[in-house]
Amino acid sequence: MTDLQDLIERGETLLAHIENHFPAPPAPPDWQNVPAFRWRKRNNQQGQFQPVPHPHRIRLQDLQGIDEQKQQIDRNTRQFLQKKPANNVLLWGTRGTGKSSLIKALLNEYAAQGLRLIEVEKHDLIDLPDIVEVFYNRPERFIIFCDDLSFEQNDASYRAIKSVLDSSISAPPDNVLIYATSNRRHLLPEYLRENLQAQTIDGEIHHGEAVEEKISLSERFGLWLSFYPFKQHEYLAIVRYWLQQFGMTNTDTKEIQHAALQWALKRGSRSGRSAWQFAKDWAGRTSVEHNGFAE
Repeated sequence: MTDLQDLIERGETLLAHIENHFPAPPAPPDWQNVPAFRWRKRNNQQGQFQPVPHPHRIRLQDLQGIDEQKQQIDRNTRQFLQKKPANNVLLWGTRGTGKSSLIKALLNEYAAQGLRLIEVEKHDLIDLPDIVEVFYNRPERFIIFCDDLSFEQNDASYRAIKSVLDSSISAPPDNVLIYATSNRRHLLPEYLRENLQAQTIDGEIHHGEAVEEKISLSERFGLWLSFYPFKQHEYLAIVRYWLQQFGMTNTDTKEIQHAALQWALKRGSRSGRSAWQFAKDWAGRTSVEHNGFAE
């Protein structure tokens, strides 16, 4: 009996030693109280939903110069929250024009109504079928956020997102949409040699097989929102808006306009991001100078 007891104790010690080398299972997501999560995998372990304790606080009203895009995605999101038909959304176009910020602002607008945002990086999209499986029978409404989405040829994650959008044998949950941003309209690189395969048949253009495959993914997003570089007056209006948000009152001087345009010229971009960055720099520098700390 003593030998058996000794063996049991040694076994328990060994099990405890082994368990110390394995992480504890993650706590289940607090869907009711946490509005934003990231899907994370570490050291080849099983993925988990990592809560985002401090989501970006940008508001819909902060996004200037993209009123049409804002109206369309806001309408689509409200339809989704009201359990009406709604589309997956592809936001594509020029960098810095508010694509990602628009999705984050929707979370701030509608989190109290049950909207939840799940950020999934491109290299983890292969897990999408497993991710959406968790959302069945949940009362919340989930948007999967894929930022700066693009693929290379034969990318496995490309097949995963394509199957979740609408071509898998398993239907996605009704409480899930995918909102993706990209600089490319068709998400995959396009080459001149592929366009040379296009043919004209009875006056209609028929793309080659390679181009058709690339178009097929973006076409699975029911709503396309296009973002273009801002015109000069639009860019300056955004500068004025952010200067006012930073507490400045005299925001329309020739000096500010000239400096803001020079700022954009140096960066090669008249974008909302450039306008916001300039306004931060100008407002901060002006505040320091007025407080007697100018160099």
